[in-house]
Formats: sequence, C-alpha cells, structure tokens
Amino acid sequence: MEFLTEEVVYKKTPQQLTALLYEGLIESVEEAIASTKKGDYIHANKRLQKANDILRRLGVGLKYDAGIIAHQLDALYNYMAERLIDANVKKDVAMMEEVLTIAKDIATAWNEALKKQPTTNVAAKKAAAYEQFIMTE
Repeated sequence: MEFLTEEVVYKKTPQQLTALLYEGLIESVEEAIASTKKGDYIHANKRLQKANDILRRLGVGLKYDAGIIAHQLDALYNYMAERLIDANVKKDVAMMEEVLTIAKDIATAWNEALKKQPTTNVAAKKAAAYEQFIMTE
C-alpha cells in the first residue's frame, strides 16, 4: 500500500480511493488474523475495529441510484461487519478468514473493473474548471 499524503489522496479518483479502502480492509483483517493466532487480542481488536470502520466508510460511499449492486454491496458490507464483530468476541480466526476471502473477491473484481475504465485525474479536472472560469471573466 502506498504512503498516503493529502496530496496523493486529492489526486485519486473516487474509484481509486475505493480500491485503497479495500486494500486497507484486507490488510487490517490479515493483521487481526495474525494477532489472534499469536494471542495478541488487544492488537487484533484494534485491527478489527479499523476493518469495521473501513466497511462503514465503504457503505457510506455507495451511490444507491446506481442500481441493485449498491444495495447488494451494502448488505454484504453489513454482513462482513457483523461477522468481524462476532469473530472479535469469539476470537474466531475462521470467521475472520471468511470476511478476508469476501474482501479479496470484491477487491479483485473492483480492480478489474478499474482497468477497463479510463482513468481521470481529479486535480487536472479541477484545474481545467478553474482555468475555464478565469478565462470567462
């Protein structure tokens, strides 16, 4: 995962930011699994809380007018969050691994879709809009 500065984040498209959230989700769950296996439940708890925070952010970012897929993703994010809460309480690695598998599948599909769409530079769009405004004055 690349080091994220404010400048880097502003240059990302919403789709690229979503891909970064999926990376963070996967990384957090992987760390929680490793920590749980070592018996470091405090660190595992922190990583699972971060994973749930990411799932919440992914849910907030859904555009429901985009169709049924948004509703399906919302249900899936909620399911994953509930499983992570249960896994945290029970210290159940299998539940965490289930969520990890789902997250990896979604991330893979998302990244494949990103490859098929032209990328746009948000900063360039903002600069062009600003220049157009200046030119009309």
